[in-house]
Amino acid sequence: MANDPATGRDGDDEVVADVTVDAPVDELDEEDALVEEGEIAGDYLEQLLDVLDFDGDIDLDVEGDRAVVSIDGGDDLSKLVGRKGEVLDALQELTRLAVQQATGERSRLMLDIAGWRAGRRAELTDLGLAAAKRVLESGEREALSPMTPFERKIVHDAVASVDGVSSESEGAEPSRRVVVIKD
Repeated sequence: MANDPATGRDGDDEVVADVTVDAPVDELDEEDALVEEGEIAGDYLEQLLDVLDFDGDIDLDVEGDRAVVSIDGGDDLSKLVGRKGEVLDALQELTRLAVQQATGERSRLMLDIAGWRAGRRAELTDLGLAAAKRVLESGEREALSPMTPFERKIVHDAVASVDGVSSESEGAEPSRRVVVIKD
């Protein structure tokens, strides 16, 4: 083949482009996947609310590496939370399974109903900070009541924010608990 006068190459030469991307593509893909999870979960929960004849507004968000779905606004929503959040935990698991069925990927979606998880998070943070303060003053280790993994993580995070104390979990489910220890 003849040489191309503009490039000096003949038609058989392979040209490879060097492309630079400013933002990591994986981060964009991950956020898009979380938004999709939230949308699938929102659709599932909207149908569930209709079947159960509950009113509520569904809000979708992404926090860190999780899709977060909140249901607010209805008077009877406390029935969907249940005693100590047991019904809420079950609904969250069902919603995660619905998302997994649709996407083929395991979901870490977080569901909150009527602000129960947000309120519980605040209570547990206060509990962890108060226990850390007592342990700092007394020097004695303090074992808290048994908690779910979600609850223990919140307490661990609160204790970790206080210098001079640390925490660990001990025991077996369902009696696993946080223990706060002076460093």
